[in-house]
Amino acid sequence: MLAVFKNGVVSPPNELHSPVSSQGPGTKTPEETLKAFLASNPSNGFSLGFPNKALLAYASNQRLFCSVNDVYCIFLGSLNNLCGLNKQYGLSKGANEAMFVIEAYCTLRDRGPFPAHQVLKELEGSFGFVLYDNKAGAVFAAVGADSAVSLHWGVASDGSVLISDDVDIVKASCGKSFAPFPAGCMYHSEGGLMSFEHPMNKMKAMPRVDSEGAMCGAFFAVDAYNKVTSMPRVGSEANWSTWG
Repeated sequence: MLAVFKNGVVSPPNELHSPVSSQGPGTKTPEETLKAFLASNPSNGFSLGFPNKALLAYASNQRLFCSVNDVYCIFLGSLNNLCGLNKQYGLSKGANEAMFVIEAYCTLRDRGPFPAHQVLKELEGSFGFVLYDNKAGAVFAAVGADSAVSLHWGVASDGSVLISDDVDIVKASCGKSFAPFPAGCMYHSEGGLMSFEHPMNKMKAMPRVDSEGAMCGAFFAVDAYNKVTSMPRVGSEANWSTWG
């Protein structure tokens, strides 16, 4: 899968930028990377474009994709407790994981009493997803704590942020300005990166060096010694757009 968010839609952590320029020889634009992705999946590759905002692409035989009311989700992996979650959110038994994520997001965005990290901790299984709310211009992504599903993200030379489960796809546009998306963490375009496993702990960035000894985008991990200044909100005003 591939998600591209244009400059200004997502503000990634500063440490994701490599000290080495992303504009290396042979580096592709995000649009060229999208074309390469679709060319590698000629019979089952699909893409959606949102002018000056985002690009989403996936292979239908490997990923779950769903859209509801201008909210779009690409889901990787599976949830062991999906039936119980569907019942809890009033969805049909046949609703897949991508549909559930959209429903949970919309419920919490509009009227939910629980912060996002509390909801994500209820998900049992191996998962990673990228959600784009076109009306709100919001991006939400998360990866399960078991690391069975992996995502990578990076910053292209034009400022776009790319997210994919294929590291080579990210490197094609981002050069050395990329990193693994940290397991057990979530990112929202309004609130930034945080751990849903340990929401009271701050995130820290550790320098990453590639096989050639060049500095790359940092690894992100939970800082066991530093806490956030306040607990995430849990009142009725808390939702997936304003957690933190």
